[in-house]
Amino acid sequence: MLKLGEKGAILQRDKETYAIAPHIPCGVVTPELLRTLADVAEKFGAQALKITGATRIAIVGLREEDIDAAWEALSLAPGAAVGLCVRSVRACPGTSYCKLGQQDALGVGMKLDEAYHGMELPGKFKMAVSGCPLSCSESWVRDVGLIGKKDGWMLTVGGNVGASPRIGQQLASGFDDDGVLAAVARVVEAYRENAKKGERLGKTIERLGLDPFREAL
Repeated sequence: MLKLGEKGAILQRDKETYAIAPHIPCGVVTPELLRTLADVAEKFGAQALKITGATRIAIVGLREEDIDAAWEALSLAPGAAVGLCVRSVRACPGTSYCKLGQQDALGVGMKLDEAYHGMELPGKFKMAVSGCPLSCSESWVRDVGLIGKKDGWMLTVGGNVGASPRIGQQLASGFDDDGVLAAVARVVEAYRENAKKGERLGKTIERLGLDPFREAL
């Protein structure tokens, strides 16, 4: 039998109810999905629907005995919200919709999400893709951040938010879509090889410098 955490259920402040958040790649939803979320929330008497910082939609205030039935009604996989793994990838509209977009943030973000969401790594790992230097997806404060410019993608590494926030550092730039996806793969592998258990990428860089990641490219 799966534990509650393995079901994506997070205990709430009242110590009695739980929140679940299905995986929504890059925060893109359909009208049908929104209707399903609303129907499930109403059916099981949820206290709220909350858009999360990772662009998921959490159903908040479920009773423990309703969690399995709620997931069955959703027919969706949980978003990776806990553990030492890659969390949901954030992405702005990019050139798909935004007049300011300079690169295809949604297209690249979806590919990153498909390749990495839930992947186990030495520490918690977050990615964000911004289609222009305004960095609406907050790429500068993610373990791996992509920022679109006219001449291609800029890759930043080692950023994070939290109790000890850290701005990422530029690793390289001028990538096309395929090139930046290959570069991210090399950074992830270098992190896997060099990080200590529980160590975020920024801490690995503080300990070893950027050289292992530059050499990986």
